[in-house]
Amino acid sequence: MPRIYVSAVIDAPVERVWATARDFNGHRDWHPVIADSTIEDGLRSDTVGCVRNFGIKGAGRLREQLVSFSDRDHSYTYTILESPLPLTGYVATFRLTPVTEGNRCFGEWWAEFDCAPEDLPGLREQVGRNTFAAGFEALARSLRD
Repeated sequence: MPRIYVSAVIDAPVERVWATARDFNGHRDWHPVIADSTIEDGLRSDTVGCVRNFGIKGAGRLREQLVSFSDRDHSYTYTILESPLPLTGYVATFRLTPVTEGNRCFGEWWAEFDCAPEDLPGLREQVGRNTFAAGFEALARSLRD
């Protein structure tokens, strides 16, 4: 089962970064590839079991379900229910940890999934570079603005 892992140090305190990132539907406000996003069935975006339905600019729609959420650990885990990507069994976790020196935090974002071997290089680019790494860069930038 492939695993994609991306980490970043963000120059802001974990509480400030989490205040933005904790909203499971808030990625539409800071992530550069998200065209639009809604939480289905009127649930709150921090409710385990809620489903976000969102569009990716030029790449279709996804539905993802929140499977765990922790303000204490500054983390959440979600799974893909529907996607145009050639993968199955996708489970991802987003987590922030305070950096003990300075007002910074350490971000981690990883996913495990199944796919055909020939699809893995493209998925590493799409998920690792274009989603996780680009997301961390945009999140950090949104906190500077």
